[in-house]
Amino acid sequence: MTMMARLRRVRRARIAQGGFSLLEVLIVLAIIALVVAVVGPRLIAQFDRSKVTAAGIQARALTSAMETMRLDLGRYPSADEGLRLLVEAPASGSDAASLWRGPYLEGALPQDPWGRPYVYQPADDLTQRPRIESLGADGKPGGSGLNADLVVGGP
Repeated sequence: MTMMARLRRVRRARIAQGGFSLLEVLIVLAIIALVVAVVGPRLIAQFDRSKVTAAGIQARALTSAMETMRLDLGRYPSADEGLRLLVEAPASGSDAASLWRGPYLEGALPQDPWGRPYVYQPADDLTQRPRIESLGADGKPGGSGLNADLVVGGP
């Protein structure tokens, strides 16, 4: 057997194995890294914006449930009762106990998309619409962008 015949046989054996070379794998990994570097930040920003949208929808749902409760009680919850009155009956013997027809929300009281409770601020007159707010991504009053407070209702 000649030297050329041996080289041909070795080449055919390598081709038959069908694996990838290290260079090919590195090129594919580099392409994937570039795609993630370009697309990743945009996806994360979109996810953060969707949290703001979800907070607004949940706050409006709480407001809607509160309106239904107001029709039964004739007033909004006090600061002591808070949003809890949407899912838990008031203490027996109170003026609201006989009028309460809830729960006005299914399940537990929702948390905002950042995992914190919504802030309930009743008006001085309990027949006036209260404020429900989420303190945004930073959990502190004020802020801008994703950290801005989201307020529904109130004067």
